[in-house]
Amino acid sequence: MSQANWKPETLAVHAGYSPDPTTKSVAVPIYQTVSYAFDDTQHGADLFDLKVAGNIYTRLMNPTTDVLEQRVAALEGGIGALALASGMTAVSYSIQNITEAGDNIVSAATLYGGTYTLFAHTLPQMGVEVRFADYRDPASFEKLIDAKTKAIYCESVGNPLGNVTDIPALAEIAHRHGVPLIVDNTVPSPYLLRPIEHGADIVVHAATKYIGGHGNSLGGIIVDSGKFPWATHKARFKRLNEPEVSYHGVVYTEAVGAAAYIARARTVPLRNLGGAISPMNSFLLLQGLQTLPLRMDRTCENAQAIAEYLQGHAKVAKVHYAGLPSHPDHDKVKRLMGGRASGIISFDLKASDGRAAGARFQDALKLFLRLVNIGDTKSLACHPASTTHRQLDAADLAKAGVSEGMVRLSIGIEHINDLLADLEQALAAV
Repeated sequence: MSQANWKPETLAVHAGYSPDPTTKSVAVPIYQTVSYAFDDTQHGADLFDLKVAGNIYTRLMNPTTDVLEQRVAALEGGIGALALASGMTAVSYSIQNITEAGDNIVSAATLYGGTYTLFAHTLPQMGVEVRFADYRDPASFEKLIDAKTKAIYCESVGNPLGNVTDIPALAEIAHRHGVPLIVDNTVPSPYLLRPIEHGADIVVHAATKYIGGHGNSLGGIIVDSGKFPWATHKARFKRLNEPEVSYHGVVYTEAVGAAAYIARARTVPLRNLGGAISPMNSFLLLQGLQTLPLRMDRTCENAQAIAEYLQGHAKVAKVHYAGLPSHPDHDKVKRLMGGRASGIISFDLKASDGRAAGARFQDALKLFLRLVNIGDTKSLACHPASTTHRQLDAADLAKAGVSEGMVRLSIGIEHINDLLADLEQALAAV
């Protein structure tokens, strides 16, 4: 049997690891070490020159983390991956790896609140402009591309709106202009959607969410498809095609070929900025990853039932869940995700005092936990206007598609009857 033929359920359990040859450990060991010994001086030099594979320092790589990277890369169908301290670290490094002051990227405007703030404020302060487009209109991205554009960025399924992006359409536009498509695939996970199969070049995850699945560990990951022709676009992507001054003058496209992007992400942004994941968190994320398919099956089943319930409730004005046939992105869910829209549901309350109504509903919940995470086995609720999107003014809230009365639910794996009963009693408080 070849790993290349394994199904996602099998990859999630076995990819990237065989029993340890020394101890015969079946569970992936936690390599709680900072550094690693070199065989001799030449061995150390060869490691730093990327001439041989091996470990140097846990800020760069770690054997426990290596299994996580291999497993997620296998699930996404990529050439390699880089695990990092958080999802925001992964988003930041995915952009910083190929941009510098004076460049720009084109991004969907409907984004997770932290990503929107990074793009709207922090990156511009570093000299990288972010131009926002409408995810519903691929042509709006193309209009914003120029000679200094380094990437198109989107979320496969948006948070908190649950909107679904037409990845093949954006990939075709990106490639026609010689830039990569970067896709945040946190919400569907690689079990429901593999963006690389639809033309994406780089995939990022907040592994904290569905990959980990238990709300106990921060982590992020970048996956490189290995398919974007960086060497063909030497003028646009100089950092990958010219000697890297911060790393021994290596030319990544020459030294590692198709893995140029992910190799530079490890040896420049991670090495120099330091957003390393801990071995313990890598271990815990691996535990969660093994049950990802089982959890996602139950989550999608529960979410579909809850979305249908909310859609018919007298106190709900609108439900944002692409698993519903009435949702404008429902055809994309069927085409890209086999009809399953993951576990994020947002809905607008039918109330004149939107922000206060959202607070009353949330405060009345007894089973759903009030917090800002998603992707947990436990069902969670938050009021974006007062939490994840609190830093946005009214205009930016409108751009992000978030109303003041919107509530976001992250559906877990509890019994559906208990979840529906909690929602019913909380809606009675509105």
